[in-house]
Amino acid sequence: MTERYRLAGSTATEIVTSLERAVRDGGLVAGDLLPTVRGLATELGVAPGTVASAYKTAAARGLVETRGRLGTRVRARPALATRSSGPAVPSGVVDLASGQPSAALLPRLDAVDLRWAGPAGAPGDLVLPEVADLARRRLAADGVDATHLTLAAGGLDAIRRILLARLAPGDAVAVEDPGWPNLLDLLAASGLRALPVRVDDAGPDPRALARALSDGARAVVVTTRAQNPTGAAVTPARAARLRTVLDAHPDVLLVEDDHAAELARVPLASLAGSTTAWAFVRSLSKPYGPDLRLAVVAGDEATTARVEGQLRVGSGWVSTLLQRLAVALWSDPEVARVVEVAADTYDARRAALLRALDDVGVPGTGATGLNVWVPVPDEARAVAALLAAGWAVAPGQRFRQDAGPAVRVTVGDLDEAAAVELARALREAVRGTPGGPVTA
Repeated sequence: MTERYRLAGSTATEIVTSLERAVRDGGLVAGDLLPTVRGLATELGVAPGTVASAYKTAAARGLVETRGRLGTRVRARPALATRSSGPAVPSGVVDLASGQPSAALLPRLDAVDLRWAGPAGAPGDLVLPEVADLARRRLAADGVDATHLTLAAGGLDAIRRILLARLAPGDAVAVEDPGWPNLLDLLAASGLRALPVRVDDAGPDPRALARALSDGARAVVVTTRAQNPTGAAVTPARAARLRTVLDAHPDVLLVEDDHAAELARVPLASLAGSTTAWAFVRSLSKPYGPDLRLAVVAGDEATTARVEGQLRVGSGWVSTLLQRLAVALWSDPEVARVVEVAADTYDARRAALLRALDDVGVPGTGATGLNVWVPVPDEARAVAALLAAGWAVAPGQRFRQDAGPAVRVTVGDLDEAAAVELARALREAVRGTPGGPVTA
């Protein structure tokens, strides 16, 4: 355990409280190794079962994770507000770690009329009729049945409500590996277990999904396009194979995340309806702006009804201002052109980086979306070397479970001309790590 902080307590509750305080105050930080159960029990003079119970509770709260012989460590992003927001990207360094779209390529909102159109307060219908009409038409154009439709406050909020509508603490969820860190954090904070499913350019591997379902996964979350971090997109051929796997597990909850939507310039190969319980989520944040916390949820009648029921007894409704903003954005031909330009630009920037990487002998993947995934022998050394060269990228540890080490590069603000320079820096970063190529 770190020398900066020692846990205390004589009961499981007291030990968890001490651990939580340490994480909140910075005495324990992401990656810190906790004592073994027997070691801490001896140190505190309590039974091993007391410590084991404390660690189990901390894991269920999303504070720590246990990985066999690697021990129990503080999670990369514990589900707790802390006093430190973490290191910022230094001045003069190009930020390619955020995962966010470029602010310069987002639609302008200054011309949108957001005046109140009616009395303030919860609408009679949670989804405004014009939102429902446009959303159904847009989803139907992609082959998604939106007969039953509701809203949530963003994509992650939608996924959380969908999972809670169908699962119980302790249930296992099959997730892509590498995959979205926010989803992994959400599962940990909700007391759900993540079962890794290998992903390649065409989406989740059907054999890996079959194994996860055989191992007891009660739900599966699939990113249809622009998968974070690899850029994978489910192809029609892969979708057919995944549907065959799901046919053998009709009671599994299927959740599809189409977060990139209009920015992913490949046809949607949806799995919607493969199982009895399913939901399809499409948010506004990537095409229209990260602060637009609104997502459309289509699914089977029971699942959408439960999601809407959670919303009604929680926040009550999704802001009608945001809903009318969505209508304005979806209805404006100029906004559509802006989004199309953004999609073309991201495609060009991603392709430029992949070409530059190939030219210097460094592998990378990124079929769609904002990110390129670059395998490296040693993440920490590669990230440090790139930072010294003026580039901030995201270490792969946050994204992966069983997948190998890598870094994620967000191309949102990567000028095409700079792709060659970045590729050379990546080559030098790989060459300078143990196991990396001597020449490139």
